[in-house]
Amino acid sequence: MVSPSSTRHPASHRSAEAHPTAPAPLPRRAAVALVAVLGALTAVAPLATDMYVPGFPAMGEALGTSSSAVQLTMTAFLAGLVVGQLLIGPLSDGLGRRRLLLSGAAGFVLFSVVCAVAPDVTVLTGARFLQGVAGAAGMVLARAVLTDRFHGAELPRYFAVLSQVMGVAPVAAPVLGGVVLGLSTWRAVFAVLAVLGALLLFAVVRAVPESLPPERRHGGGFTSTFRAMGALLGRRAFMGYVLVIAFVSAALFAYISGSSFVFESLHGVSATTYSLIFATNAVGMLLSGAVFSRLAGRLRLNTLLSAGVGVCLLGALAQVLLVVTVGETLAGTWTTLFVTAVGIGLVFPAGMSIGQAVGRSAPGAASALLGGLQFLFGALASPLVGLFGEHSSLPMALVMLVAVAAAAAALAGLARPWEGHGEPDDSAIRAAGGPGRNAG
Repeated sequence: MVSPSSTRHPASHRSAEAHPTAPAPLPRRAAVALVAVLGALTAVAPLATDMYVPGFPAMGEALGTSSSAVQLTMTAFLAGLVVGQLLIGPLSDGLGRRRLLLSGAAGFVLFSVVCAVAPDVTVLTGARFLQGVAGAAGMVLARAVLTDRFHGAELPRYFAVLSQVMGVAPVAAPVLGGVVLGLSTWRAVFAVLAVLGALLLFAVVRAVPESLPPERRHGGGFTSTFRAMGALLGRRAFMGYVLVIAFVSAALFAYISGSSFVFESLHGVSATTYSLIFATNAVGMLLSGAVFSRLAGRLRLNTLLSAGVGVCLLGALAQVLLVVTVGETLAGTWTTLFVTAVGIGLVFPAGMSIGQAVGRSAPGAASALLGGLQFLFGALASPLVGLFGEHSSLPMALVMLVAVAAAAAALAGLARPWEGHGEPDDSAIRAAGGPGRNAG
């Protein structure tokens, strides 16, 4: 994890001077606690998405329903995450962050309990949607709070922490779920999520003060708040960075949804070996995120983002070419997916950092679009892998390649990284009221 001592970076002081109404710099211990809680808030949604997956067969039997109906509960949760981020993010620019964080954490506890006691799949599906809406508060507001509190070159380092959490949580979730299911039933998984939500609620109360003072909030009620989101939608550069993250997320979700079939069914590895492969690729994402943290203060963020997209494109293209020319090989598939994962580990923190900097005039709305479309595109890409056949790894490889190619097109055609949007110096200038060199 990035040392909070980086909050003393010179860029932070310039930015604090540029924000006369910004919250005072946090003491080191408070900064440690804040980043730790924001990281935990970011992990809640991935944990809630996947922890109960090992219990799908038992759920279908207990609730007397089909496997497709059980899978629909996950779709409902993902839909809730998208809707929740798109609503809560802009609202927080007018209402502040803390009260919505508290409400979201409390709602997550409540709807986790409802999931645990759901008498049928209909109630479970509705509760999962609302659980997703509540869980979205932690994800979208964690990014907004970081943008409120930290500035300059330190901000990308903290976004790298959140990205690393997002890389670990999906891997850890099924493992934790399996442990819980080994001791109890699938209902206990939601009970555990309720306890985690309660702990986070307590942590928010203790460690996350309001980061958006009244004088910096958007006035004019809901209309003005969502008008700010509309303004961001009309900014070419901002939407370019949003689409880069969204399309790369589509590639990641295609990998997550298709890799178990590819490795276990096509290559014949055991579930344990597959878990090792998946964990190794996740480590690749973590390592590249750590490299990003070290390079963020030395290289331009747009350079790191472009490098990440390039590495993703290299891995995805190599995967397709290997399948078409050499055929199905375990080593080739694993290696190319690892390369793609390394690129993803660069894209997420770089894209989030630049996107939040470009959208700093409305951090909650910016966070909503960056995170909401990330999950929306991911949810749309996941079923495509199975739709195009299950006799080869080529469908997964092609979906990933098309998604990454679209990300590269958005980067070159809309974000235009050579223009230097969202670099730390530019964000400080814009925060002071000036347009910056590249206001986009």
